[in-house]
Amino acid sequence: MRLAWTALAAAALALLPAAVTSPTAHAASAAAYTLPLTDAIGALPVAAEDRTGYDREEAFGGWIDADRDGCNTRAEVLLTEAVEPPIVTGRCKLSGGLWYSWYDNKYVTLTDIDHMVPLAEAWDSGASQWTKQRRVAYANYLDDERHLEAVSQRSNRQKADQDPTTWLVPDNPSQTCRYVANWTAVKLQWGLSVDPAEQQKLISTAANCPDTSVAINPVP
Repeated sequence: MRLAWTALAAAALALLPAAVTSPTAHAASAAAYTLPLTDAIGALPVAAEDRTGYDREEAFGGWIDADRDGCNTRAEVLLTEAVEPPIVTGRCKLSGGLWYSWYDNKYVTLTDIDHMVPLAEAWDSGASQWTKQRRVAYANYLDDERHLEAVSQRSNRQKADQDPTTWLVPDNPSQTCRYVANWTAVKLQWGLSVDPAEQQKLISTAANCPDTSVAINPVP
């Protein structure tokens, strides 16, 4: 049930007030490409972070039902990533199900949906300058499975809005390279920056990931 960007953007537009939804020109989507992790990190813009004016609900809204099938983004992720599918009744009411949380190497029945790059971090790193339409699309993006992850409630709440300088899958260190690669991919795809401390942490961590590459699918 992963959604096309165009469908998601259209749904986001429909939910926003006219003052916010006037068309904004974005460059045509560039072709996908792959880089070694160290090169991908080197391609990230570096800038100081600024959380001035951040309000999660106001900035990014909540989960939306982009294709109007009754399942919002959260439910779409749960259905896609389930190891044992939940039962679906009514207008996408889910019960049961089992998920693998790679953040802590556990199978769980209760999950949270984690934004790989948290919404507050995205705001700090450039999303504050986006239109509301684009921020809603970011919060609900389903075209890349690395963007939203069904993980244990404990790990998601432990991570909160931390960046890799203070949180790097501590309960499953074998996945550190994967985490850094996915973090880097999301930031590159959306044109988000890293601050100097974050950049140095990514670089030092990547030194232990010599065989890791990053597939980049730029978002228009």
